[in-house]
Parts: sequence; structure tokens; C-alpha cells
Amino acid sequence: MTELLAVALFTLLAVISPGADFAMVTRSSYAQGRKAGLAAAVGIALGVQVHVLYTVLGIALIISQSPALFLGMKVLGAGYLIYLGYQSLTNTARINLEGKPSGSSLLAVLRTGFLTNALNPKTMLFVISAYTQVVQPGSPLALDFAYGAFMSFAHWAWFSLVAVFFSSAGLRKAMIERQQVVDRVIGVALIGLGLAVVVAGVR
Repeated sequence: MTELLAVALFTLLAVISPGADFAMVTRSSYAQGRKAGLAAAVGIALGVQVHVLYTVLGIALIISQSPALFLGMKVLGAGYLIYLGYQSLTNTARINLEGKPSGSSLLAVLRTGFLTNALNPKTMLFVISAYTQVVQPGSPLALDFAYGAFMSFAHWAWFSLVAVFFSSAGLRKAMIERQQVVDRVIGVALIGLGLAVVVAGVR
């Protein structure tokens, strides 16, 4: 029970701390509406499972013992954040408040959410830390994956709330009226997060 509470608290603190996932869900929600934001939340939850899978299977140990490989993964994730930030920063397409996202666009948002999290060094470090610092060594494989499922659920639940909030009619209208400013802020935030990862990795 103590271990479960520790994992729950550890996950909660990691999920609600602002980062690339938050910025991505915010933009998807205000730009494309609630369905898009919720699709992004699902993608993020699925992305968490990538980190859970390689951590539980022991690949995380290899990563932690190979600084070059670890740095490479961080740089790859940082590059993707910078790419997303650049897209937002240079976006010139005007958002139509009445527009409805198509099935293909929702799939694209889900894919972006998945990649944002799967390549997010913050999530990588969170999952590895959770399993090495909180979960007891030698715990049953089923329990390890159950904790991973909880981590995904927590991400989905939190970012679904974020999607619902930023897709609310009044707030969405206000943000779309200031689209250029909002896009620039989100773009700068994503690029800043990416550069921070690179600098931390080099150090």
C-alpha cells in the first residue's frame, strides 16, 4: 500500500507540472476544439507506455549505463520539441472557430501527442525514476505493468481535463482572437523546453 501511494503521488506531481505535453494539448484544444484536445490526451497516454515498456524490460538500465545513448535520446526528443515550437511560432494559418476536425486530422493530433510524449525526456526520466526509486526491486512483472497502466491513466485523465478547459467556448474564442500571440507564446515555450534539454544534456 505504501508503494502504491508513493507511485500515485510521484505520478501526480509529474503529470501536473507544465511541460511539452501541456503546451501541445493546449494548442490542439484551442485551435481544433475539444475532440482534438482529447485525442492528444489519448496519444500522450499511449506515449507513456513506450517509456514503461523499455523501463520494465530493462532497457533503461542500458540507457543509464551508456551516456552517449542517453544523450542521443534526449537530443532526439529536444529536436522534436523545437520542431513543434517552430511550427507554432511560424504558423500563419488562421483558425476557424466553426471548423470541425476530420477523422484524419484527429488521427494526426493523436500521433503528435504520442510522439510528443514518447520523445519527451521529462517523461523518460520520470518513468525511469519511478521504477528505480519508488518501485521495489524484484516486484512481479504484472505489478510493474499495472503501475505503468496507472501512469498512462493519470496522464490521460489530467490532459483530458486540460483539453476540456482550453476548448471551452469562451476561453477558446478569446484565445483565437489573440491567435498570433498565443501561437508565439506556445512556440517559444516549446523551443525553450527543447533547448533546455539540449543544454542540460551537454552539461
